Amino acid sequence: MSSTHDDLVKSLNSKQEAYVNLELPEPTNGQYLLGVFHLVPGGKFNILQAAAEVAAESSTGTNFKVNTETPFSKTMNALVYQLDLERELVWIAYPWRLFDRGGNVQNILTYIVGNILGMKEVAALKLLDVWFPPSMLEQYDGPSYTVDAMREYLNVHDRPILGTIVKPKMGLTSAEYAEVCYDFWVGGGDFVKNDEPQANQDFCPYDKMVSHVKEAMDKAVKETGKKKVHSFNVSAPDFDTMIQRCEMIINAGFEPGSFAFLIDGITAGWMAVQTLRRRYPDVFIHFHRAGHGGFTRPENPIGFSVLVLSKFARLAGASGIHTGTAGVGKMKGTPKEDIVAAHEIQYMSSEGHFFKQSWSKIPVSDKDAINLVNEDMAHHVILEDDSWRGMKKCCPIVSGGLNPVRLKPFIDVMGNVDFITTMGSGVHAHPGGTQAGARALVQSCDAYLKGMDIEEYAKEHKELAEAIEYFTKASKDAM
Repeated sequence: MSSTHDDLVKSLNSKQEAYVNLELPEPTNGQYLLGVFHLVPGGKFNILQAAAEVAAESSTGTNFKVNTETPFSKTMNALVYQLDLERELVWIAYPWRLFDRGGNVQNILTYIVGNILGMKEVAALKLLDVWFPPSMLEQYDGPSYTVDAMREYLNVHDRPILGTIVKPKMGLTSAEYAEVCYDFWVGGGDFVKNDEPQANQDFCPYDKMVSHVKEAMDKAVKETGKKKVHSFNVSAPDFDTMIQRCEMIINAGFEPGSFAFLIDGITAGWMAVQTLRRRYPDVFIHFHRAGHGGFTRPENPIGFSVLVLSKFARLAGASGIHTGTAGVGKMKGTPKEDIVAAHEIQYMSSEGHFFKQSWSKIPVSDKDAINLVNEDMAHHVILEDDSWRGMKKCCPIVSGGLNPVRLKPFIDVMGNVDFITTMGSGVHAHPGGTQAGARALVQSCDAYLKGMDIEEYAKEHKELAEAIEYFTKASKDAM
């Protein structure tokens, strides 16, 4: 420990000392959830004092030492165990026995990014990465119905699942909405989703929307001979209404596998996400992250990273979560943020910003765990008949400004095709309309699979040629 660190330790008061151990033995021994924060003090405290106050507030303590603590309660103290003064980083270990033993993700977040984000002792406090020990993973649901199951249903392999978001996002009647779905599916698309504000508006009653989508899907499947999927937003004002919407979809006669439940996870809450996962383990649970930017944008000094959000979505059991377009599309994001998060939730083992996370529930040195990692990196389906060995994957869902021209550039940045892309205007703005936009998207994907330049492929594919001309010009005009 440097003299600077020694000075910082000497500055701690008796309460703060109980939440610091810069010589903590084996933080990765399975007893702790680990977190790395960027922390800038905002008051009278130095960085270690402020970190100790954060550790106290996010575990057992408050602003003063209390007389009601017990020898056992002290063992539940979160501990600051590492500092990087140059980068203003602090590492905190949380005894995971602190958390609701019912696998409650909102309870964890209440601790580690709850009250602490409002503390006046900090000017900047952002959770950049977390690490879950195998002993903790056992207590949480993780995904059940994965993108691998969706691929089996659609019979779509070795390429992205091609999807759209119906646009305009609001204002279409139930019949008009279903017509857009039909056009996309008939044009060759796989997957359609409600946009995040879709609910039970007077101009688009939810029950009629569900009924019309069912009819449109049946007609599209009959005409194309291919399965289709629709993701319905079941976010609602209360628990009962959310469940009623789920049951309405099931009772409408949709084939198992042909529908997903979308939940606005940030605004509806983690309890809604986990309720859906537990009630409907055979349905794809689609986590839309509307509102996340208030926490995750890099310029925001308070909150948590895209990586942290995505890892907790996997822990909670989301089948897929939007992870951003890594700067290729319209949303704020970089490969460092978005691709790291995408890889972390889809692979059995992956490097985060600070931790290498294994999602194995058995020792990572076990030969079966090693084989799982190797099979996973080879893009083979895993955990089908040995699900006790690890937590299943969560699928990156990619949306926000992509179009057929930008599909290959994103795949190149992503490094794989194991994702769902949901293009909105990238389909519906096509000069030929939604069906032509869907064909252009399919043709762009075909060109990628054949290793052909899209300009060359477009010479014999009219819809792709029109998309290239339109979106290239539109992108230049927008600059």
